[in-house]
Amino acid sequence: MLVTYFQNHVVTISYDEDMSLGIAIWDGFLSSSDLRDAVEVCLQLIEEHRLLRWLADNRKLRAIRQADQDWIVDSVIPRLAASTLRRNASIVSEDLFNKMAVAQIIKRADNLGDMELMDFDDKEAAIAWLNAPLLVQRQA
Repeated sequence: MLVTYFQNHVVTISYDEDMSLGIAIWDGFLSSSDLRDAVEVCLQLIEEHRLLRWLADNRKLRAIRQADQDWIVDSVIPRLAASTLRRNASIVSEDLFNKMAVAQIIKRADNLGDMELMDFDDKEAAIAWLNAPLLVQRQA
């Protein structure tokens, strides 16, 4: 059952405990503080519920500022790599500048640990990939 964990004007964050899945649905151009606050909530959810799967629905997400890209690479990626997360699916943004920003973030992320990343154009394909059996099981 999908439970809403957090919601505001830029993001809806929810999770399904049975599927060990978190979902963030992003909307629009975010200020640095909105982006960073929302990402911190995502990380808190992942750590609190020891999630294995994540779906970022970025279709409506707009450009990400360079300073925020740097923050994601320096602060967020290491926490994700150290987390229980094993599969991270993104539904690609319709915004060209967001696509370029995300590509740069991924290119700069040098250590993802056991986490796999995959981009998708539609939600059904992303969910199918996320639900496929995992090779690495969560530690108790």
